[in-house]
Amino acid sequence: MTLFLTGIAILCIGYFTYGRMVEKILGPTRQKTPALTKADGVDYVILPRWKNMLIQLLNIAGVGPVIGVILGIKFGTIVFLIIPVGNLIAGATHDFIAGMMSLRDGGANLPKLIRDNLGDAYGRFFSWFMVVLLLLVVAVFINVPAGLCNGLLSGGPEFFWMWVGIIFVYYVVATLFPVDKIIGNIYPIFGVMLLLGTAAIFVALLIAGIRNPELLQMSDAFKAGMFKEEHAPVVPLLFVTIACGIISGFHATQSPIVARTMKSEKEARATFYGMMVVEGIIGMIWAAAGLAIYNLYPTLMAESPNKALLEITKHFLGSGVGTITVIAVIILAVTSGDTALRSTRLSLSEMLRIDQKSVRNRILICLPLIGVVAVLLWWSNASAKSFNYLWNYFAWGNQILAASTLMAGSAWLVARNRSPFIALMPGTFMTFIVVCYILWTSPAHKQAYGFGLGLDQARDIALMVSFLFAMFAVFRGRDMARKHSLRND
Repeated sequence: MTLFLTGIAILCIGYFTYGRMVEKILGPTRQKTPALTKADGVDYVILPRWKNMLIQLLNIAGVGPVIGVILGIKFGTIVFLIIPVGNLIAGATHDFIAGMMSLRDGGANLPKLIRDNLGDAYGRFFSWFMVVLLLLVVAVFINVPAGLCNGLLSGGPEFFWMWVGIIFVYYVVATLFPVDKIIGNIYPIFGVMLLLGTAAIFVALLIAGIRNPELLQMSDAFKAGMFKEEHAPVVPLLFVTIACGIISGFHATQSPIVARTMKSEKEARATFYGMMVVEGIIGMIWAAAGLAIYNLYPTLMAESPNKALLEITKHFLGSGVGTITVIAVIILAVTSGDTALRSTRLSLSEMLRIDQKSVRNRILICLPLIGVVAVLLWWSNASAKSFNYLWNYFAWGNQILAASTLMAGSAWLVARNRSPFIALMPGTFMTFIVVCYILWTSPAHKQAYGFGLGLDQARDIALMVSFLFAMFAVFRGRDMARKHSLRND
């Protein structure tokens, strides 16, 4: 209980301390935002600050801070310290930098930000990599909520596909309509449901923890079911498993959506940095709930995290409030999946230079996306193994986006004669994580396919690659600063 509450306190204090330091370095100004300079009634629309904050929260808070941490707590209670520290130094900073870069570049999407700051060659690779990842995100965020809906109602396979169809249709409608017609109107309602459901779990945990302090400590049965170091090393696997609670590259694809609806840059810290901190608190609460339920029912540690989630809500909240909370978690996935499809549409239109004011153009962009996602959904449900591979590659690719965004942010800061440390430090670490993971992972390690190297060898190579990427980002920023200076002479 003490470690859990300490972690939440670190998050709250960090928002007002480290978050303010990051804001000072990024330097929000009073210049006009893209919502004012490029208003189009579709994607560039001014929304109230409170709506932007809730939209950003729902955009970024997918199933990661729930399902991911229920899995992640199997690494042990060290998670209660790694989540808040990683969230403040890496995740929230990442989201803030991505949002500010987009605000300063006319609401540009992530591929353009990467291309401008890391060069055309890396930008071309990144753009197509991101589109592929976003399609994986859409597939995962249809599959998971459909499964939860089916589990909630105890339906058969045919009902699962019914839920898939309903969610898919909603995604398509949401990405075609102007942002203020669907997202701006219904997300605040979803946001309230999410916060109330998580708050209910938090209160129930506090009451249960006071009555039984051992509930939030690692029991012998829990320790026996924990991830074993030889098959699940904390570095790199933890930082892939708990992506959304610590850092998530997917968030950088979402920040431009809100950057296009903000009236002032002064809203940026609360909207980008603050909402990631809130997601960290959500992750902490669900991690604690996972620890408690695994202590009570150790056999669940060998089951799907979806089953643990349903048991958490049933045990601590009962059928009524518990059902509402599961619905809130379903909404987490749905409201990230629809904006992932929107981000894919916007990114492709930007890459292919197809104007999106016309409904016809939006439909033409969406049709091939719908086909690809349908194939991914069919494949991911062919077997449990295929879905696990889909999830593993999604999580790994997600952190490649995070590392790339932070390195682009480093170059962006250097080019403006500002300290790049806030981006360079976590960017170097996340580069190390993604390189180490793909070099190490393999079925022999009970993970997805990769190169299957020994862990020490993978770490050595990853250390070298991360150092070289960091140096590249710094020199790229200096080169941009020099060229800018020459143009102004």
